[in-house]
Amino acid sequence: MPDPLISLRARLAALGDFGRRNSPVLRSVPPLQTLLELAARIGYGALGFVYLSAGVLTFLAATDRIRDAAGSKEATFWLAEQPFGRVWLVLLAVGLLAFVQWCVLQSVFDADHEGTRLKGLMKRGSQAGNGLFHGILAVSIFGLLHKEPVDANALETAANQDKAAMVLSLPFGDWLLIAIGLGIIAAGLSNIINGARADFTQKLSCSAEVCRRVAPLAKAGNVARGVSFVPLGIFVVLGGLHSQASEVRSFGAALDGLEAQPGGPWILAFTALGLVAFGAFSFIEARYRRIQPPRDLNPLS
Repeated sequence: MPDPLISLRARLAALGDFGRRNSPVLRSVPPLQTLLELAARIGYGALGFVYLSAGVLTFLAATDRIRDAAGSKEATFWLAEQPFGRVWLVLLAVGLLAFVQWCVLQSVFDADHEGTRLKGLMKRGSQAGNGLFHGILAVSIFGLLHKEPVDANALETAANQDKAAMVLSLPFGDWLLIAIGLGIIAAGLSNIINGARADFTQKLSCSAEVCRRVAPLAKAGNVARGVSFVPLGIFVVLGGLHSQASEVRSFGAALDGLEAQPGGPWILAFTALGLVAFGAFSFIEARYRRIQPPRDLNPLS
């Protein structure tokens, strides 16, 4: 019996070839592989803009230039308040959706050739989570198009507390909320360890000199991104331990809580610079990353 998926791909390919032969407009459209690569590069650029903005805003908060630190979502609220804010929001949301499609190609269709062994599947699971997180962020940005600018941290804190209250209302909800908080902390620690140990230049197509110069950006950025997750996870755990949804905060408000600790302003400032580094390295990836969308869309390949 022929594989229905292979048969469908063959028919679609034949239809595309027929269209290109008979339509000057379709002949001018780049091949699908080229379009997917372009979308992935645009996605990395959008990712860079989000984390660069969050890092700059958090650094300004650490140096008392503005009131609140910012996570990725709070940074989009700031963008909405700028001139032509709605235009920037649409461009950013579309860019993030382009990044999400690349995460799908990575996780589902193994564009990075991680394989199907345990380590590879864990990596692909992480890529899927990355895509889900930024997909939710993209959808929330579209939602901002219909809202007036508000206090981002207050709104996000209220939204997170509503979600925590919903979890606490479930059977064993306090334990479930603790587990969610521990999962956030584990994700942060994983980013810290990965940032310290991994070679992020392996997937870059650049000279050895350029790779050597940008490697510290990748390491500092991933470590800082991991550090930024930990305070949020701690507040979620506290919410579960005390069975109080009011303990839960937004990403930015959790970073503000970090600033209140001994040496907190210094830790927050270094975390902010690390987020800037993460954003800068995302721009490097937009330019130099080896992006080869899989030709055979087989999830088990």
